[in-house]
Amino acid sequence: MLFPIGDDNSDRIRTPIINYLLIAINILVFVFLQALGSDTAFTYSFSCVPLEIVTGHDVITSSRMVEDALGNRILIPGLGETPGSVYLTLVTSLFMHGGIAHILGNMLYLWIFGDNLENILGHARYLFFYLLCGVIASLCHVFATKFLGQSMLIPSLGASGAISGVLGGYVLLFPKRRVTVIFLRYPMNVNAIFAIGIWIVFQLISGLGMLGGSEAGGVAYAAHIGGFIAGIALIKFFVPKVAV
Repeated sequence: MLFPIGDDNSDRIRTPIINYLLIAINILVFVFLQALGSDTAFTYSFSCVPLEIVTGHDVITSSRMVEDALGNRILIPGLGETPGSVYLTLVTSLFMHGGIAHILGNMLYLWIFGDNLENILGHARYLFFYLLCGVIASLCHVFATKFLGQSMLIPSLGASGAISGVLGGYVLLFPKRRVTVIFLRYPMNVNAIFAIGIWIVFQLISGLGMLGGSEAGGVAYAAHIGGFIAGIALIKFFVPKVAV
């Protein structure tokens, strides 16, 4: 698997303050509000629950003990009360993560690819594009969950859908931009369309597990794919005419 570590920023003229701010908010929420992922009460109150989005009503459940295949008993936290409209979780869930590896991977991709989009879109357009792709990605997950008959009570969270939109916009605007990746422990430079193409192929293949009725390892692949397609479809509407 290719692991990106950087790209060509030689043409950047804007300081990506929105990208820095998004990264900072994600980290601060994870550290202080989610307590590094240990505050399940907060996490399960502000994550996106498919059933809540479909019905428009808050769902509160009790914690329960389940037994895995090895006989280990695991506590599954209950869904907490969501202050305000449940539809706000389409946005709040974009700033929460399930663990350290989850947030580190997402923030790495956002750090590498987000600044280039902000450079060409401008600060306000980039922020709106990011949030819109994230909301669309969450809705894709909600409707895929319902359509495939999966559990509507499993919450989703993470910036992955929004970042997938960033990747979609990036590959359309900068398909030949050089991206530095690690492959078999060695750094090498490849075109963005190749580096990101490998990533989306992985999402498509992994997402096929959902068609069999599995939860696909708990990863919302429909959100990744939906966000990526949204990014490709919408990016040209956000590029200022003077930049086209």
